[in-house]
Amino acid sequence: MDPHLRDLRYFVAVAEELHFTNAAQRLHIAQPTLSRQIRQLERQLDVVLFDRNQRSVALTVAGKELLEGARKILELWEVTNVSLQEAGEVLRVGIQSALGRGLLNDLESASGHRLALHAASWTDPSSGLSGRQADLALVWLPLPDQNRYRWQVLRTEQRWVLLPENHALAEQESIAFTDLLDEPFVALPSEAGAVRDFWLGNDARNGRQAKIGAEAATTEDKLEAVGLGLGVCLLAENNVPMYRWPGLTARPVTGLAPCELAVAWRADDARPTILEFAGRAVAGGFSATATE
Repeated sequence: MDPHLRDLRYFVAVAEELHFTNAAQRLHIAQPTLSRQIRQLERQLDVVLFDRNQRSVALTVAGKELLEGARKILELWEVTNVSLQEAGEVLRVGIQSALGRGLLNDLESASGHRLALHAASWTDPSSGLSGRQADLALVWLPLPDQNRYRWQVLRTEQRWVLLPENHALAEQESIAFTDLLDEPFVALPSEAGAVRDFWLGNDARNGRQAKIGAEAATTEDKLEAVGLGLGVCLLAENNVPMYRWPGLTARPVTGLAPCELAVAWRADDARPTILEFAGRAVAGGFSATATE
């Protein structure tokens, strides 16, 4: 089986960084995942690509040969992919939940372009932008590696908290964030980085460490964890109806900065269609519901 483009991107990142942890951070994936993919690529090609020891990583002769070819292949694919997208006039829009699929029609109407949905995992805070699976993405700020992206804010919302109906704080009409500081939280996966921190309310904790009661990789995981009493979690106000679940309730939180939903794209993507899409989405008064 021939290597995938993803495998070549992973290899090039390690070859350029000569450091698996740094390469994993650059790719926004976990370091064990990257190491596993590189070992799989070596088995697939039946060559050793890197000399590894506890202190350093170096390219082998075979690795140097592959690096030259991989760069050419990836560069050719990027040029070809841009041409295909422009010819087909289809823009790929990344979003992090199947619950947000209804957004596509609203965005198509606002932008005037044909759109294709890229469903991204919560482990990818760029919603497909970093791996070039998406041309644009609907994301909750902040974005990782902000110099790599541009964005337009579509709307600003208050943060709410999802908690069990029998929770002591559920009797209040609104909840001060200071009353949640000692509560365990259901967190996004660690790969979510700055977005995970934001939905833990770390921007308002003054350096105080959040208590993590559970991690949730999907919406269903989050609902189950809160329902089991493993922790509470923050939500965007317009997303609250999506988290209606027997035994759970939501309350607005005071003492927190609002959250911002944005349409984002890569800083190196200067196609007129990208900027036009962002402008029309904002001008169209976009207000459909998305999820974090």
